Amino acid sequence: MPSVVGLLEQHELAARRRVDGLREEADRVQAELAVAEKEWQEWAIARRRVGTVLAPDDGNVADQEAVPGPRNADTHSAPGQAAKPKSQVPVWREGLAWSALSVDYQRILSALADRHRLHQGPLTCQELTLMFGMDAVPAKVETLRSKAKRLVARGWLAERQPGRFTLAPGPAGQGGAS
Repeated sequence: MPSVVGLLEQHELAARRRVDGLREEADRVQAELAVAEKEWQEWAIARRRVGTVLAPDDGNVADQEAVPGPRNADTHSAPGQAAKPKSQVPVWREGLAWSALSVDYQRILSALADRHRLHQGPLTCQELTLMFGMDAVPAKVETLRSKAKRLVARGWLAERQPGRFTLAPGPAGQGGAS
């Protein structure tokens, strides 16, 4: 008759072999994942570079986005006039519709327009990140901050207090439609 300790050792050995097998499989999957991610990044870089070369502004990349942000925004764009993702931010002028902006920028304007319409104060980028259902991690917050600063520089938003954004007077009066 086998001893209790012997039976426990057999079960322990079987469990350890299973753990070792799963670790080997996890290592294999991690290696495959690393290769797939590298390939994906290379394709994304290639697409961005081709987009830069084919850009109508002779390849000026100073105003282009480096990190994509949130999608599926509730926007005020007219049908058939939606801007492409990663498009440049034009300087605001009377009569320029929100549809001249990419979906990410329209989403920021829409959130701030709602605040303006409800007579609520400005928002920080961390608050915007949470409103958009994203984790308020530094990378996401900084991506939004970069976009908000670009909108301030182009006259779409105002930053009367550091880090607190609201619609600029012109776009606030137009309400996104034109």
